[in-house]
Amino acid sequence: MTLSVRNAAAAAALGAALCAALSGCGGGGAASGAAGQARLGTPAAPPAASSPASSPAAAPPASPAVGRGPGKAPTLAPGPNGLTPVFERARQQTEKTVALTFDADMTADQGPRAAAGERFDNPGLISTLKALGVPSTVFMTGRWAEEYPDQAKAIGTDPVFEVANHSYSHHAFTSPCYGLPALDAAAARADVDRAFAAFRKAGAVNTVPYFRFPGGCHDERALRALAGSGVTAVQWDVVSGDAFAKDPDAVAAQVLAGVKPGSVVVMHCTRSAAPVTEEAVRKIVPELRKRGYRFVKVSELLGT
Repeated sequence: MTLSVRNAAAAAALGAALCAALSGCGGGGAASGAAGQARLGTPAAPPAASSPASSPAAAPPASPAVGRGPGKAPTLAPGPNGLTPVFERARQQTEKTVALTFDADMTADQGPRAAAGERFDNPGLISTLKALGVPSTVFMTGRWAEEYPDQAKAIGTDPVFEVANHSYSHHAFTSPCYGLPALDAAAARADVDRAFAAFRKAGAVNTVPYFRFPGGCHDERALRALAGSGVTAVQWDVVSGDAFAKDPDAVAAQVLAGVKPGSVVVMHCTRSAAPVTEEAVRKIVPELRKRGYRFVKVSELLGT
């Protein structure tokens, strides 16, 4: 799916803003080339590598990487040459379903900032989602789960939520990617495995075999690095613009303008990086319900 110019610009701003808060991001410059295209939700790979995103087939993942039993969550079949498949929006685009997804970001080296009082969690947002009865998918980094193990367990044992993988370190899986330090192929696969291990250690059992690339950046090399891991890469088609936003009305308006049947919305579960997300959600949810939308987890959306 090709995003609108407005959403493309918002995605670029989102990446730059997030990288301003992530260690090792330099000046937070915009990604370019293949990685930049992938950041906007379109896999930056040759045509053969792009086909997994629209593959109609589904298959169980190849390895039992997650706690709840990955065979219970639908995944896309591998693409050509076994490349990791990519999902952006439901194939069934007539039913009014939408998945709100929340990235719980924390890099491997942000421990000192957390120790100094910076909050990378957002328990108020989680409580609001529960109170509103909004099934959601939380893309969690392993480092976040280590910093907040009680919250990781609470989220990962609550039937309202499912926990997906956002890497351990929040380092890039291709370069350039907004100045994020890049991992080689072997380190990339190990980083994903380490995140799943962190979820298990924290006690998060409602985990699913889905992976979101840090910054959204990926190319054929990145998809090949995760081939055989059993994960489906999950992107999005609606950028919320909540990163470092100060106006919840603007965030809500951007989401409401972009949502279509089968949409995946990317938001954040990090107070220091996305302080108005909870308030925006309180505006988004009733309005979408008024429009006839039903909120679902990625696992349900992907299975339709």
